[in-house]
Amino acid sequence: MQRVTITLDDDLNAAFERFREARGYDNRSEAIRDLIRERLESERLATEPSGPCIATLSYVYNHHERELAARLTQAHHQHHDLAVSTLHVHLDHDHCLETVVLRGASDRVRAFADAVIAQPGVRNGRLSLLPVRIAEEAHRHGAEGAGAPHLHLEPLP
Repeated sequence: MQRVTITLDDDLNAAFERFREARGYDNRSEAIRDLIRERLESERLATEPSGPCIATLSYVYNHHERELAARLTQAHHQHHDLAVSTLHVHLDHDHCLETVVLRGASDRVRAFADAVIAQPGVRNGRLSLLPVRIAEEAHRHGAEGAGAPHLHLEPLP
């Protein structure tokens, strides 16, 4: 681990301290590390638009909207290679919240999310992407590699 010294003007330091305290960081170092990670992830997504990612897509929709539930289900099935899992929550008599865990190429994940959010009756959609690195190759766990082959996705530094 490296020690880095930085100089901030008084106004920027005061704003950073307010941010740190509001977010509950116990120390400046972890707050700065998270800010740097966030910026690096954003840069990676911008420079590698089809790079691998994991993501969550959350949206609220009115299940009474004509054929919307069927269109959403169809979209999920057409992109079964991206969708890992879906959580469905009934909010009231009319509205549901779904959160979908996705993995795949960032541009394909974004396109899927945009198509879902654009459906009439879907509102408050939000996609959160995290770029990852895919381990060298798929492998098996278990006695003598008897388990199902799978990938390991590693968060980037």
